[in-house]
Amino acid sequence: MKIGIDLGGTKTEGILIDNIGKELIRKRITTQKNYEGTIDGIKSIVNDFEYKFGKVESIGIGMPGAVSADSSLVKNANSIWLNGQPLKKNLEKELGRNVNLENDANCFALSEAVDGAGKGKAVVFGVIIGTGVGGGIVVNKKVLQGRNNIGGEWGHIALPNRTEDEIRYNKKCYCSHQGCMETYVSGPGFASCYNLRHNTNLDSYEIIKTYPDNKKSKEALDSYIDHLARGLSIVVNILDPDIIVLGGGMSNVDYIYEFINDQLKKYVFTDTCHTKVVKNIHGDSGGVRGAAWLS
Repeated sequence: MKIGIDLGGTKTEGILIDNIGKELIRKRITTQKNYEGTIDGIKSIVNDFEYKFGKVESIGIGMPGAVSADSSLVKNANSIWLNGQPLKKNLEKELGRNVNLENDANCFALSEAVDGAGKGKAVVFGVIIGTGVGGGIVVNKKVLQGRNNIGGEWGHIALPNRTEDEIRYNKKCYCSHQGCMETYVSGPGFASCYNLRHNTNLDSYEIIKTYPDNKKSKEALDSYIDHLARGLSIVVNILDPDIIVLGGGMSNVDYIYEFINDQLKKYVFTDTCHTKVVKNIHGDSGGVRGAAWLS
């Protein structure tokens, strides 16, 4: 049996699966927005599962950000109370066993590579387009972390060939850089670009639900698909994956899949682009299932 935990900024979800991926139990709790409370929440899920099913030797946890290869401390987490903390060390002490800690986008990619939309593919690039933008690389069912433990972090490359218009209606990224993909293709980024352009104050759901009746929402979605294709073309040109699997809230917009593959072909440096962009299979469960497969 394997325990996987998806540590998010608002909720923490745990799952127990057997060695063929069958779900045995699932639990979701509210994430406490402080370091000690976060650890206590994870511990409560593990204790509950083991009380009901018996002890599990190792645990996989997907988390925002990454663990620094130099300091072993958390870095780059948008759940900022985790940054600078020895999360792996503290969890192993509290739980009394090995803990496999991995970026949540990597967990999503691993889940889809093992038994999801990327099953049977050698190189899978998993994309998160939700509150933030992240990515994970899986090669032969193994996460490729990279020397700096930031493999797949395409959300903080700049949108290629930004126009004056795209520069004007765009906010600076929280990472302090200008033009990051996250500021265009995350849910809040999509909404921000729309609101700056039209002087409104809508969230992404409110904009999308007016499609196709609202011309402005259709134009915004068409721009979104173009931005997504331009960003992913960089990934294809460098990594050349077999498949790209989309996850996160914006991946549920079916309109994307009508046009994204044709749009991607315009920007990739090849005569024929065989890499397909597809929707995930496991949905919101991708991260937690991938975390379980770590252990």
